[in-house]
Amino acid sequence: MRILGIDPGLQTTGFGVVDADGHALSYVASGTISTRHLERGNLPARLKVLFDGIGEIAARYRPDAAAVEIVFVNVNPQSTLLLGQARGACITALVTHQLSVAEYTALQMKQAVAGHGQAAKAQVQEMVKRLLSLPGVPGSDAADALGIAITHAHVGASMARLGEAAQLARATSGMYRQGRTR
Repeated sequence: MRILGIDPGLQTTGFGVVDADGHALSYVASGTISTRHLERGNLPARLKVLFDGIGEIAARYRPDAAAVEIVFVNVNPQSTLLLGQARGACITALVTHQLSVAEYTALQMKQAVAGHGQAAKAQVQEMVKRLLSLPGVPGSDAADALGIAITHAHVGASMARLGEAAQLARATSGMYRQGRTR
């Protein structure tokens, strides 16, 4: 299975593509999409760059699934809103290419990649390098995106099974309502 991981950001969005064959992972590609060349106040143009960039990556590498980091709440609500819009542009681009999209927090990614949720960026970068047998340490945004893809490779199937079980539980929980009397 080929997985595209996305670390959304309004100025720099990281992407990482890995192939997963059981527990074996192999590196395909990684990098960043930057909107720094555009005016900070031109939000629509920046979102279009992200949307088009993710679309181009999806078309080029043809992933089977995608995973996106969930936005954390910043102290500054305006920053959180802007980051949420960047994330929305990325998810929309993925869905436009008929990709299923899983979502993981930074904590979940750090636990899956480095073994603990308080891992520093440098630790995540080093573990991504080791897990994918890379010749060098990837940049922090690309490493986070590769970490999200690795997280999905490790826990995606389990999460899908849990989701199916929850769906089944919801489908059967109201089964007996018709026979109830109040």
